[in-house]
Amino acid sequence: MSVGPGGPPPDIIAVMYRVTAALLLTACFGFGASAGFTSGHPGLKSAGALAFGPNGILFIGDSLSGTVFAIDTRDTAPAPKAPPIAFRQIDRTLAGMLGIMPADLRINDIKVNPISKNVYISVSRGRRLDALPVILRTDAAGKIVEFPLDNVSYSKAVLPNPPVSNPRADYRNPRLETITQLGFTDGKVIVAGLSNEEFSSNLRVIPFPFHAVDEGANIEIFHGSHGDYETQAPVRTFFPWTISGKRYIVAAYTCTPLVLIPMSALKSGAKVTGATIAELGMGNRPLDMIPYRKDDHDYILLANSYRGVLKLPAENLDQYSPITEPAQMEGVPFKRISAWRGIRRLTTLDDANALVLRDSKDSGDYALLDSALFDSDSVDLASMPLP
Repeated sequence: MSVGPGGPPPDIIAVMYRVTAALLLTACFGFGASAGFTSGHPGLKSAGALAFGPNGILFIGDSLSGTVFAIDTRDTAPAPKAPPIAFRQIDRTLAGMLGIMPADLRINDIKVNPISKNVYISVSRGRRLDALPVILRTDAAGKIVEFPLDNVSYSKAVLPNPPVSNPRADYRNPRLETITQLGFTDGKVIVAGLSNEEFSSNLRVIPFPFHAVDEGANIEIFHGSHGDYETQAPVRTFFPWTISGKRYIVAAYTCTPLVLIPMSALKSGAKVTGATIAELGMGNRPLDMIPYRKDDHDYILLANSYRGVLKLPAENLDQYSPITEPAQMEGVPFKRISAWRGIRRLTTLDDANALVLRDSKDSGDYALLDSALFDSDSVDLASMPLP
């Protein structure tokens, strides 16, 4: 083939672009679409924390089996903008789809595919340990449908040291906290939760595609409201963040320390002490946390069981002195967003909007939602402009 002075024809350029893109995907992630995956039913025992990786890959945390599954959703048609979302009393809708009563449904997590902007929801069809895991999603028409798992392309990472199950404890069974949250950054899956080690609070960094899984790092923090060092409580919610050119995990714990943990320290078997940079009040459980940018500044939005939704600055977090003495409300300043009431789940929809699971009732302050994490009148799924 000869090429004139004007360069190759447009159709040849398109072919070259597609080949180059495929090679880049293989070089960066070790696979084209899902090479090395297995086809069939992954056999989830539970479906909790969700996260999205490259090319429409959905990570699902299965605490009961102590496994992180990677599912190729094939949901890769790009959407330039996320549509507004408003599902009133979504728990009743989902329960009707699954043929159960709303009281027997548990919504475990919500995440948005950053490519297609479709919403994925992990639920339990039942409230006991034998509850069936189900993944639901929105389709191109904006309707909620089941994402079938009977014949998918998947791989899995089995965690080597999950906590021992105590079936008598029901939903307080420590095995259910094997995986409290998932994240993906820099070609790695970040897994927060508990292990069976002496320092049971655990963070794992698992390269993707999955090959080997190490025992993770054991995490210790100073808990200001307790006035002591804590090694048993898991990270409840986190996000990866870059500060002064270094990668960190920004993590929130129950009662409510906000902690910086350097990713470079998360080696197999390491004992890592995080820097507590804020105490946001005891008697409170963090539910979800996201970073976002608005008006040329970076912020954190943190949804809580008792203290509502808090907005904190996300800039220069390494400049706050670590808290090493008893403290109740100290460190990174925050503002309570009083208009955001009854928020139970929180995730990023797009650059300007969050997606929330919130109490359907729209009156009162909705403090003390902790018991409502397990029992609720009803909840809505809605998009909201970031504050």
